[in-house]
Amino acid sequence: MNAAVAIPQPFTNVQLEMLKLFADNVRDEDLLAIRELISKYFLEKAKDEADKIWVEKGMDSHEMLKKHRRKPYRKLQP
Repeated sequence: MNAAVAIPQPFTNVQLEMLKLFADNVRDEDLLAIRELISKYFLEKAKDEADKIWVEKGMDSHEMLKKHRRKPYRKLQP
C-alpha cells in the first residue's frame, strides 16, 4: 500500500522565504536593514487595521481621551 501521506511542513511560507533569502551570508548591516523593513511593514499593517476599526466604530480621538478606561480598583477592607 503506497498511500500518499502528507507530512506537515515545520516551517511557514514566510519562514521558508527567509531561509531562502539567508541561504547565503548576509552582511550584518543588511540584516539590520531587512529587520527594519519587516518591522515597518508590520507596523504599517497594524496601523491600517487600527484606522479601519476606528472608522468602522466611529471613534474620535477627542471623545476617546474623555473616557475613563482604567479598571476600577476595589478598596481593601481593613
